[in-house]
Amino acid sequence: MLGVFKNGLVSAPKELNSPSSSFHQHEEDQDQHPLKHFLKSYTNAFSISFGNDVSLAFDPSSQVPLPQQRLFCSMDDIYCIFLGGLNNLCTLNKQYGLTKVANEPMFVIQAYKTLRDRGPYPAHSVLKELDGSFGFILYDVKSKTVFVSLGANGEVKLFWGIAADGSVVISDNLVAIKSSCSKSFAPFPTGCMYHTEGGLISFEHPKKKMKAISRVDSEGVMCGATFKVDMYSKTQTMPRVGSEANWVTWGV
Repeated sequence: MLGVFKNGLVSAPKELNSPSSSFHQHEEDQDQHPLKHFLKSYTNAFSISFGNDVSLAFDPSSQVPLPQQRLFCSMDDIYCIFLGGLNNLCTLNKQYGLTKVANEPMFVIQAYKTLRDRGPYPAHSVLKELDGSFGFILYDVKSKTVFVSLGANGEVKLFWGIAADGSVVISDNLVAIKSSCSKSFAPFPTGCMYHTEGGLISFEHPKKKMKAISRVDSEGVMCGATFKVDMYSKTQTMPRVGSEANWVTWGV
């Protein structure tokens, strides 16, 4: 799966940008665009774009055994690509009023809508309830909101990086990430979520700050930093104001 986000929809931490990247080389080679590379790598893949802001791509033929199955769903102008599987999906569907046949991305969309519109709980409380291996990218067209999360057990891998034109690229395809982001990429941190309003946060330790860890590749070149929970820190809490604050005050 692949998500390409422009125009500040995803504000990646500055530490993800490597000082060693030679972006001008990628600007001259249009084949290195992440979407083009992804579609070239998977002959059965399809993509959907929303103006110049967002592109999503998905390969429906890549339905390998769990925990790496890939699923796509769209509902009410919300699009979700899901990688992995949830062991307690039936229980979650019942809890959120979905039918037994609803799959993982259907559940993620419904959970997102509940939190966005009237959720009594912060997002990290919902993500902690997910039992399984998962990673997903969600885009809400109407609110131009991006929501990304990766499970804590490490069985599913996601990567994110900054492309030549400043776009943020998120994918499980490391080759597509490297070709478009040069050295400005890193693994997406496990047990974490990213939201357009709230930024990067650990859903396991929502009251702790994330800290950047310098990363050097096998050639000794500085790459984009990885991010881990700073267990000795504590985020500042903010008062809730209305239902929209469910997304802003992650750890409250």
